[in-house]
Amino acid sequence: MHRSSAAAVALAASSLICAQAQAKPAVQVFSTGITEAEVTQMQKGWCDAVLAISAAYQNGGYDAARTKAAAVIDSAYAYDYGPVAFKPTYAIGDETFRTTRDGALAYFVGPDPTIPQFRDKKLGFATYRHWVKCEIKDYVVQLLGNTANTMGMVILTDSQGQTAEPEKTWTFLRQIDGSVRIVLHHSSAPFDAR
Repeated sequence: MHRSSAAAVALAASSLICAQAQAKPAVQVFSTGITEAEVTQMQKGWCDAVLAISAAYQNGGYDAARTKAAAVIDSAYAYDYGPVAFKPTYAIGDETFRTTRDGALAYFVGPDPTIPQFRDKKLGFATYRHWVKCEIKDYVVQLLGNTANTMGMVILTDSQGQTAEPEKTWTFLRQIDGSVRIVLHHSSAPFDAR
């Protein structure tokens, strides 16, 4: 190599190194922590989903509600990643725990074999009453890195102005793809000591 060629290569390399040193670095933050805002967003999304399923049932019947519920389950719950710990408010026997997507679908829109008044009907939690309002009242929110737990009440109001207040515990998990999904949904009725 000629001396002038070597000098040109050295100058070009020096310029490249200087240019790289002066360029702004690409910064990536690797954090899987779930924020309180994400928890609030997930809970609001769940409430909005129940109202949307109920409205779909009122406006388009069972098939419309089932389609809407399927979309909700696929976007909010982690059934694509494995079993979900899902316990409806009123469920008994072998159907108490709904670890499958089909079990969750029965909860939202039916038919639900565990509830006598829903057994032979295409009704579920989101369709047996016309829900028009839903709000969350948390008593505990635990942010635990890539998981979060909440415990509190879901206050639902139907079109007649009557309310229901099931007790809810949720666990949210950030999945490998970055989405936050429900991996535990436990619902119960307030204890009646009578």
